[in-house]
Amino acid sequence: MNQRFDAFVTGITLCYKYIQKIKTAEVTDFGLKGAHVMCMFHLNQHPEGLTASQLCTLCAEDKAAVSRTISSLREGGYVQSQGAKSYRAVLSLTERGKAVAEKIGGVISDWVSACGCGLTEEERRNFYFGLNLIAENMRSKMEQDLKLNDI
Repeated sequence: MNQRFDAFVTGITLCYKYIQKIKTAEVTDFGLKGAHVMCMFHLNQHPEGLTASQLCTLCAEDKAAVSRTISSLREGGYVQSQGAKSYRAVLSLTERGKAVAEKIGGVISDWVSACGCGLTEEERRNFYFGLNLIAENMRSKMEQDLKLNDI
């Protein structure tokens, strides 16, 4: 049991650290920070736009972090809001934002392909199924045992 715990935590921690380094290294040429990547990615996936609340859920970030990211992206001319500049405003990429998001999408595609090299499609499906199941089980147990809200 201890070996499984160590392998899981170490593997997840290393992947997270690598992802953060990759995000930062790959977007500095665009004048962006690693924190901007997921907001840009999700806004690009939803051309109809998203609210800050939806971005919080999709990016698994808290309201303050998403608010700072949106503010920075808005100042850089990457994001615009439809309607009032409130938390419920619908956000979308500007033309500049779309162009950068497309480039980021290409970088993401390259990294995902390279990092998944050697996995069969079945292994890949099983990996993501297992990872999502573990995350859901962790959330459920956390809520039950620790009486905490969603992260």
